Amino acid sequence: MTTDKAEKVAIYSRKSKFTGKGESIDNQIEMCRNYISLKYGAEVAESVIVYEDEGFSGGNLDRPRFKLMMEDVRKGKVTAVVCYRLDRISRNIGDFAKLIEDFEKTNVVFISVKEQFDLSSPMGRAMMYISSVFSQLERETIAERIRDNLHELAKTGRWLGGITPTGYMSESEESITVDGKKKKSHKLQIVPDEAEMIKTIFRVFLEKASLTETDAYLLQNAFKSKNDKMFSRFSIKGILSNPVYMIADEQAYKYFEDKEAEIFAEKQDFTGEYGIMAYNRTLQKKGQMHKIRPYSEWIVAIGKHEGIIKSEDWIKVQSILDVNRSKSYRKPRSNVALLSGVLICGLCGDYMRPKLSDRKNKNGEQVYDYMCNLKERSKKSECQIKNLNGIEIDKAVCEEIKKLGSDSSEFIKRLKKVKNSLFENGEKNINSISRLEKELDENEAKIEKRISFLLDVSDEVIKKRITEEISTLNTKSEDLKSKIVEVKQILEPHPLSTIEFDLIEDILISFTKTIDTMSVEQKRDAIRTFIKKVVWDGENVHIYLFGAGEVEALPEPYNASDNDHTFSLHEFPLGEHSK
Repeated sequence: MTTDKAEKVAIYSRKSKFTGKGESIDNQIEMCRNYISLKYGAEVAESVIVYEDEGFSGGNLDRPRFKLMMEDVRKGKVTAVVCYRLDRISRNIGDFAKLIEDFEKTNVVFISVKEQFDLSSPMGRAMMYISSVFSQLERETIAERIRDNLHELAKTGRWLGGITPTGYMSESEESITVDGKKKKSHKLQIVPDEAEMIKTIFRVFLEKASLTETDAYLLQNAFKSKNDKMFSRFSIKGILSNPVYMIADEQAYKYFEDKEAEIFAEKQDFTGEYGIMAYNRTLQKKGQMHKIRPYSEWIVAIGKHEGIIKSEDWIKVQSILDVNRSKSYRKPRSNVALLSGVLICGLCGDYMRPKLSDRKNKNGEQVYDYMCNLKERSKKSECQIKNLNGIEIDKAVCEEIKKLGSDSSEFIKRLKKVKNSLFENGEKNINSISRLEKELDENEAKIEKRISFLLDVSDEVIKKRITEEISTLNTKSEDLKSKIVEVKQILEPHPLSTIEFDLIEDILISFTKTIDTMSVEQKRDAIRTFIKKVVWDGENVHIYLFGAGEVEALPEPYNASDNDHTFSLHEFPLGEHSK
């Protein structure tokens, strides 16, 4: 390998889960550095680029740092890739073959330290592919072992742990193995109150055939989850689709048989006495929501817990969910609202969403209102705040911001005053620190001299006087240190730098001059640049900027909110536009 620039050499390391043992991320990197150092020199080894993925499988290439490395390879930023072992790159022969092809196209050298392959020769490439085949075989063997373990678990029908589904609690039980050892396992136990709530959720959904209507019912009747939180449509859907609630009877057996799930029990075992336990049901990826696997990948068993919902009702619910899912796509309507995601209900704290209508006003503008999300979901039972005329509030907010951006506005004047004050006070405080530190050094030097002199004095009277002087000087040093700490605390980084003050001013002034010619998307982006939130309390609208700290520093602040630590710039009545 030859490189004109040492920084073009990359080390890639990967481990499926964190561990401090064996081939950990750090160990892999260190071994790669040692290899590079021995073969190409210490300078190259010290200047490599390191790409590391911890907690990611080698089964696919969907890894953030790996993707970044390949992007750098394509851009010519990397001319050599070094890894400790072949399967750190990939365990899939198809993916690996494509990677080698990409490396060859971009003239990138690939080195595996453990196997030490030389890809410049046909034999080296052949050996690389053979090793990759064995890596994939190992991966498939691991997957097979995992499924075998799930089969063993399915025999027991036990609960594997994790978040216990609403309606149940986890109960541990102990058994003795054939070799006399104690073995702990868990099973689900009914929680009566929660179980009744689960029955209610299924009953209401079967009546209304709508997640939205079911959600509204639960809100109106103050149903709470086991964590004492309001249910969301997402959590309701999770309950309705969870087979753990289904009673394991003959109808349940036929349902999963038709769905081609792997049923790990005999048909005669589906007696209706217990509930269903489905293993391998979800696909879990780091940093992503769990996805439901196809039925064909499920391992269905009979649990040790009592089922709550009749199989007939559970199956009907799945049919309704499937129908609703097929209807769920709607062509998105053009959203002209500017305050989506920043407008908040001052009564309940939920977001207010735009509700577009098919009507247009006399100016040809599409009419829309902002409605509190909780108000809509609960059908006014949990929040009764008035809706807000979307066209009027959007225009009013833009006009208020235009006023703020005027060169002569009170806000711009205050902004400049705070910026200048921070700069001037900062200079004074820096000078104070220098003076205090110099005085402290001089005082410490005096203490050192007196201590040295004390060692050579034998007269007790003189010793006593010197000791008293040292004590006085120590007290002075402590006072000086306290003052230095106080001034340094004053100098701690301000929420906004002078550059950021200038940026806010520039954005506001630019907004004032160009807002009338901006598109909806541009206005929306501009608003989100410096507005933290807009709160509608039913009568007035309050605008809050990002960076609460700069407001607290303003001289004679007005309309400051202690609860939010933000600054209400303006309040203006919009009652005549609300309903």
